[in-house]
Amino acid sequence: MSIKLGKCSIGDLKKLQEVSIETFNDTFKDQNSPENMIAYLEKAFTEDQLEIELCNEASEFYFIYDNDVIAGYLKVNVNEAQSEQMGNEALEIERIYIRQSFQGKGLGKYLMNKAIELAEAQNKSSIWLGVWDKNDNAIGFYKKIGFVQTGAHSFYMGEDEQIDLIMTKTLI
Repeated sequence: MSIKLGKCSIGDLKKLQEVSIETFNDTFKDQNSPENMIAYLEKAFTEDQLEIELCNEASEFYFIYDNDVIAGYLKVNVNEAQSEQMGNEALEIERIYIRQSFQGKGLGKYLMNKAIELAEAQNKSSIWLGVWDKNDNAIGFYKKIGFVQTGAHSFYMGEDEQIDLIMTKTLI
């Protein structure tokens, strides 16, 4: 296994869209109606939406490659790009998406460590993320590496209101 990380640019838009739709669909399609999945995917991962996100200087995307194949990606936000107002001392991990065929190889942990490294390099005192309250595996993983639940917020999958737990890890 040869792991590499590469920062995404606007030239990666189509690949980013493809991986976003694939990983989100694979992860959540069995727990949500097809109508709600389509509604969400057509809103969150359009070319226009991803271009806005890629061009935001307070957000960064990183592809993770396994043997030169895109295995997934990381998206982090700081300052006003955060999806909740957590202050300038926090870094949000908005997405850690790993393609199904690459899961179980430690790539999610690799991306988590990259997010922590980015936060520390920017002198952030904490990192945080939102995780669906029904995603027990992810919640368990986050708890194991030091995250604690500090809140919750609504997340809309099409017409369906769902709850994301806000989990935070103190760095300093």
